[in-house]
Amino acid sequence: MNTTLRKSVLGIAGLAFTGGIFAGPVAAHAAEPVHTTPAAVSVQGAQSKIDLNGEQTANAKAIIAATKKAGLPERAAVISIATSLQESKLENLGHLGDKNDHDSLGLFQQRPSSGWGTPEQITDPEYSTLSFLKGLKQVDGWDKMPLTDAAQTVQVSAYPDAYAQWEQQATDIVTHNWNS
Repeated sequence: MNTTLRKSVLGIAGLAFTGGIFAGPVAAHAAEPVHTTPAAVSVQGAQSKIDLNGEQTANAKAIIAATKKAGLPERAAVISIATSLQESKLENLGHLGDKNDHDSLGLFQQRPSSGWGTPEQITDPEYSTLSFLKGLKQVDGWDKMPLTDAAQTVQVSAYPDAYAQWEQQATDIVTHNWNS
């Protein structure tokens, strides 16, 4: 075999091997059974779940209603609810004194000092959701990217991977409430 042909064959074999290394874990993960609905792209990583009280359920429904008002699909509601689960556990938080992260408020822990709105606006579930969704719509390909990437691009959290843990519960909430 001549040198050029041998280098080409070895190069292709190397690419195939490298592709197998990188695609192997992805392919193995994709083979795992995952509860999916039209609202989910894919659930990644270990999942967390909390029991919701009446206020939290009402806030989740308010997020879904605002998403519909914005004319966005279920996926946007899933991302919004997962973000709120991470940021506030779906509780509309006011100022928490020393426990507060700067001046973060509401379902999404948005900050007046960062231009999200007034404290009154940010603690209004519809307003805060529509503000989050406005940011989400500015993210190219948000509906096809992993939830945690879409949420992080809007939120700019110190814990960028934390949103992923809520994807299954958010998907279940949206699936259960989208048509009700």
